[in-house]
Amino acid sequence: MAVWDDLVGQDRVTETLTAAARDADAYVTAAESAGAEERADHRFGTGSRPTGAAADAEVPAPFPASSGAPDDDRSASRMTHAWLFTGPPGSGRSTAARAFAAALQCVSPDRALGAAPGCGFCDGCHTALIGTHADVEIVRTDLLSIGVKETRELVRRAQLSPSAGRWQVIVLEDADRLTEGSGNVLLKAVEEPAPRTVWLLCAPSVEDVLPTIRSRCRHLTLRTPPVDAVADLLMRRDGIEPELAHAAARATQGHIGRARRLATDERARSRRAAVLKLPLRVDDIGGCLKAAQELVDAAAEDAKQVAEEVDTKETEELRAALGAAAGPGGRLPRGTAGVMKDLEKRQKTRGTRTQRDTLDLALTDLTGFYRDVLALQFGSPVAIANTEQRDALERIARGSTPERTLRRIEAILACRRALDRNVAPLLAVEAMTLALRAG
Repeated sequence: MAVWDDLVGQDRVTETLTAAARDADAYVTAAESAGAEERADHRFGTGSRPTGAAADAEVPAPFPASSGAPDDDRSASRMTHAWLFTGPPGSGRSTAARAFAAALQCVSPDRALGAAPGCGFCDGCHTALIGTHADVEIVRTDLLSIGVKETRELVRRAQLSPSAGRWQVIVLEDADRLTEGSGNVLLKAVEEPAPRTVWLLCAPSVEDVLPTIRSRCRHLTLRTPPVDAVADLLMRRDGIEPELAHAAARATQGHIGRARRLATDERARSRRAAVLKLPLRVDDIGGCLKAAQELVDAAAEDAKQVAEEVDTKETEELRAALGAAAGPGGRLPRGTAGVMKDLEKRQKTRGTRTQRDTLDLALTDLTGFYRDVLALQFGSPVAIANTEQRDALERIARGSTPERTLRRIEAILACRRALDRNVAPLLAVEAMTLALRAG
């Protein structure tokens, strides 16, 4: 299976990246051939290497850094050292970046016969896709932001030559979480890349990345995949039953990651069903406040469960690495308390983000609910996403107006923005539920 098979509904992006991978493969092959000839001449004394223009003709020059050409530019198929993948959540930004990274590392012998890089079976493709390739660094964060210290380490790595693969590839899945300081640190590396280093940045939109960085990247925009294509992927790759696969793809409106989770996790389906009952519980102020409290508590409980699974293991591993005494609560060596406090701080920050992500997922489901209400009110032929809630949708559609539905959607979006600005979750959600009641 080719590395592009999991990139659903993105034919134009796949075509562009395949062409770029071909150019990159040709470049590395030519450079390696020139290097082999030079080593052979030096070893056997067959003569001196050419100089001047002749030498420049034999050894390919590095690819120029991109000037931010859009993805419909005539030169978009050419290889460059910095790429920016943008698109709505679930469109497959990180999937596209990983597939491209694998294609750049492809060592399939079929390339010599004209096949495109990215076979999916060779050692280069396989290890890049599963995240074990020595020259592919995949960076994602479960914290609220990516700091200067982490970015400096990435920049240091970017200056290294590939140790085993054909390129040094750094995939930054959360480029939108770079702080201003870390973005400025990254800028120099993107502006003046090492000869065989490729930066692959992923973000929801170009506005989420510093202008100085995005102007130096080739930009590819991904679209929301079609529902049928997502359902087909779930059936083909995950073995999901057709009915459940289509229901999950339809409910998430083409969000690949959420569709997979909804199709494979019974708890996720139960939690979503509970969230979609909220619009029927905001008839009075008491119901609004109670619904808000339950929504926030559910998100906190999810974050706690994730923390219990991850934090305990992290803590024990660090204690063992620091040489703590055996047994639970064993005494730590002197001078290591600060390291443990740093770990606790990171875990607390991760818990905060997990809670926010869970709340954001619930708010996304609520937005989809009112989108269906609006479709019914206008008599739109657009397919209803929440078919299992048809009765509730029709009840709210009859008892309201399109204007009130739009105001409710705006209230949900305002809640999401408030959470991004670090407003206390309970206050933000209570304000939203009261606005839902008022319409």
